[in-house]
Amino acid sequence: MKLVIERAVLLKALSPIQSVVERRGTIPILANVRLDADKGGLSLTATDMDIAIVEKVAAEVQEKGATTVPAHMFYEIIRKLSDGSNVQLTQGDKGKLTIAAGQSKFSLASLPVDDFPVMAEGDLGHKFSITPAECKALMEKTRFAISTEETRYYLNGVYLHAANNQGAAVLRAVATDGHRLARMEVGLPEGAEGIPGVIIPRKTINELYKLVEEGGEKVEISMSESKIRFAVGNAILVSKLIDGTFPDYERVIPTGNDKVMEVDGKAFASAVDRVSVITSEKSRGIKVALSGSKITLSASSAEQGTATEELSVSYGADPVEIGFNSRYLLDMMAQVEGETAQFVFADANSPTIVRDPADVGALYVIMPMRV
Repeated sequence: MKLVIERAVLLKALSPIQSVVERRGTIPILANVRLDADKGGLSLTATDMDIAIVEKVAAEVQEKGATTVPAHMFYEIIRKLSDGSNVQLTQGDKGKLTIAAGQSKFSLASLPVDDFPVMAEGDLGHKFSITPAECKALMEKTRFAISTEETRYYLNGVYLHAANNQGAAVLRAVATDGHRLARMEVGLPEGAEGIPGVIIPRKTINELYKLVEEGGEKVEISMSESKIRFAVGNAILVSKLIDGTFPDYERVIPTGNDKVMEVDGKAFASAVDRVSVITSEKSRGIKVALSGSKITLSASSAEQGTATEELSVSYGADPVEIGFNSRYLLDMMAQVEGETAQFVFADANSPTIVRDPADVGALYVIMPMRV
């Protein structure tokens, strides 16, 4: 194998590739990235056996060939080469890969290509496509609520499925950790009518998000009940799905909340952030007291002291006092794109709905806590 490639092109391709590779794996070949050079350019492949990613980039290939080299080491070398340089990759007689750029030269040990595992896709019978903006929104608006509790493995991802919202067919993504819930939906694309409800793992969601940020005209999605495949630009991401049953999240979304408050989103988030400084690292609890056109945020700690802050709001219902985890509030407010955030309360013991009037597809639920 012998080729020349622009450093910037190679570095951009290696960024998502190396992040798929586990740093503390026990199988040596899984720590490597596979490089395949042919007349079509250079293909880079990485897998952890749950996810596989392939990136194809342009390169001036002088001799075809294939090899595998340590992914993180390769990435660090390319990252530290000079901007604007051209990188020459040459596979020597003894299997080592030589990396040369300007006055820099490296030699990396390789492992046999035949040992590199191929992740079978199987029959992916459901196929449809969405725009990168829609795909990004489905992930960005929900991933913060994914549970990190490994014992509740079925909550360790985003539940993607076809649903119906007041007569409109939608593609809906939902995540919850039991303390808060995030739901985002877009119009149901052609071909997605009969898709199974699937739980996409957290790592896959995060890797896909990076690919979608790079752009592309569309995101092509293929799926079965056990695997999902995303094609974005020159990249292909294949992932196993979480084998479990996502809970009936509709039961968590309250329908009887009637106390509506609207508040300046940025001002509210800043006030929550300031007041939460006084809270303990464990509870992070703050009290929200609504009365008339005023909201009072307060926190107290036996060790630290007290904090209060008032804000003007639009509110016309009965007074209400309710406690929240401040970090959960801030996570939700980070998703609000419009100037105003809408909170819909019932009472101090019931879940609260949070909406972004600028994004009708998004809905959030946060559970109250004792403060």
